[in-house]
Amino acid sequence: MISCGERAMPEQADVVIIGAGIIGWSIAYYLRRSGVDVCLLERAEIGAGASAAAAGLLAPLGPLDGPGPLASLLFTGCSLLPQLVAELEAKIALRRIDLEQAGALRLACNRRAVGRLQRRLQRWRTLGVELSWLTGEEARAWEPLLSTEVQGAVYASQEGQLRADELLRAVSQAAQQAGVRCYQHCEANGLRQRAGRVLAVQTVSRGEIACDCLVIAAGAWSAQCCAWLDFPLPVKPVRGQLLSLRLPPVLPTLHHLIFGRGIYLVPRRDGSLTVGATREDVGFDLRVTADGVAWLLAQAQGLVPALAQATVERSWAGLRPSTPDGLPLLGPLPGWQNVILATGHGSVGVMLSALTGQLISEFICTGQRSPLLLACNPGRFSTPSAR
Repeated sequence: MISCGERAMPEQADVVIIGAGIIGWSIAYYLRRSGVDVCLLERAEIGAGASAAAAGLLAPLGPLDGPGPLASLLFTGCSLLPQLVAELEAKIALRRIDLEQAGALRLACNRRAVGRLQRRLQRWRTLGVELSWLTGEEARAWEPLLSTEVQGAVYASQEGQLRADELLRAVSQAAQQAGVRCYQHCEANGLRQRAGRVLAVQTVSRGEIACDCLVIAAGAWSAQCCAWLDFPLPVKPVRGQLLSLRLPPVLPTLHHLIFGRGIYLVPRRDGSLTVGATREDVGFDLRVTADGVAWLLAQAQGLVPALAQATVERSWAGLRPSTPDGLPLLGPLPGWQNVILATGHGSVGVMLSALTGQLISEFICTGQRSPLLLACNPGRFSTPSAR
């Protein structure tokens, strides 16, 4: 990894990507496989935004109410991840990404919640997913630590998880081994442009790097980049706070992803339990707060009362890049010949990482735009102002 102060930047790359999170690295990985010269610019450190904070859920049902563009993206994206993980684990022998599909339980803790969950179950079944309804007693037979307040549950056998931090490390290492360059602590602060084309990215401390194509994959900071192009991008940060807990060894462990009371519980192979996540509109504030931690703990204990005995090992926060309609912004920026957006993934960036990498790489290399990108057109919200 190269910091701006270590040596002079190269003057040229085929593609410059602003943002070195899981989306930026996935695009770089697939571009390099096609022989493209790629350089990433990162204002802080790799994965400093949403990627480093992600829980690694492979659980597409949560944001869905039935078929539609987001469902197509999520199910396709999740289907591509096992192949990418296998490739990366073969190339980066020491990385354990821990992809597993142990299944998920979505819980209802009162009579009204049972009705809501059963209605969602009917809509989810139109997606062609294998799902089962469990009574509260059946759910507790599977997970004895669940609260007696649980009155029903939906079991989704295909859902699972991975270690998002390890996925990010693996894809970045594999891309760099293949020749991708990344400059950390190298903040872009402008663009040199002419006649609808970006000619170079300007940085705070090391001047310009010229490019044939620019990809903006800066997560919650993408709107700031698009302001240089007079394009109002409706991407805003939504803070998510998370915890890592550890139960006393005398208690049984959880075996499934658990969703309920507005949170999720993710049991890890190392015996820890990830609890997430808040959804807070607080701008670019990355603090972990007492209120956020207290709320997560209260909801977690409502699902699993034994968590009152757990040790809090760690707390952290990330900023999700959200859009008004919940769909990412993927594809060419209107009014610009060589600018591509890959941002606005919200809480599903990990699930869509391999798919985004493949689709954006294919578009850059061939000009072919997959039908999956149509609903993600960056021009669907606004038009650029006159330049």
